[in-house]
Amino acid sequence: MVAMFGSGLSNQTGAAIGSLAFPVLGPLGVVAVRQYVAALVLVAVGRPRLRAFTWRQWWPALLLAGVFGTMNLTLYSAIDRVGLGLAVTLEFLGPLAIALAASRRRLDAGCAVLAAAGVVVLMRPRPSTDYVGLGLGLVAAGCWASYILLNRLVGRRIPGAQGPAAAACVSALSFLPIGIVVAVRHPPTTGAVLCAVAAGVLSSAVPYLTDLLTLRTVPAQTFGLFMSVNPVLAAVVGWVVLGQTLGVWEWTGIGAVVAANAVSIARTHR
Repeated sequence: MVAMFGSGLSNQTGAAIGSLAFPVLGPLGVVAVRQYVAALVLVAVGRPRLRAFTWRQWWPALLLAGVFGTMNLTLYSAIDRVGLGLAVTLEFLGPLAIALAASRRRLDAGCAVLAAAGVVVLMRPRPSTDYVGLGLGLVAAGCWASYILLNRLVGRRIPGAQGPAAAACVSALSFLPIGIVVAVRHPPTTGAVLCAVAAGVLSSAVPYLTDLLTLRTVPAQTFGLFMSVNPVLAAVVGWVVLGQTLGVWEWTGIGAVVAANAVSIARTHR
């Protein structure tokens, strides 16, 4: 339990610290650095034998690389516009949609309605509503759903962690010219670079390694149930670290999405 809580807290804290570099590097620059750190960690762990990959193994890995980069970029861009708590809540609709799509139970239909109600509350029209930011959060959700499906396919075709490692490597290489352009146009400060690196370590390296160890002893259903509280962790971290306060309606929407995740996973376990 401590390890799972630490993993979630590390992930959201890393995203919050990374957002501190937005004024200098922008979301694009921070995501580029995060991709570099993720690639270093995953390649060290997975040790992919890239020359041995066939095209049947390469094409889903390449798609996974594209989704991986797009997911992080849209999420961080959403964080920049609507805040950490709302962005992470919207992103969590991705795995929830995957879980509900394969079910025909009435309870899961109720979970879908509950989650949809939460989204309506979060996206209700207001003078200050940032629809672009909310849209980016929904795109991140779609990317996460695609990420899950592609990871399953990659896992069946490429042994061990070689597939995700190869995808992370390709994604990092694709962000290399982007990182150079950002550095030339917006010369980074030491503090901004450190924040971006911290985001990569806390949001990629620590959660990946911790989750890898945790899943050896904790059932997948229990792990998934605990992961569903991440939007709440994100909202709390956003408030403590970034001073991003949420109103009653926002907390209601987040609670609806979290409850839909939790009930769906708990019901699946039983």
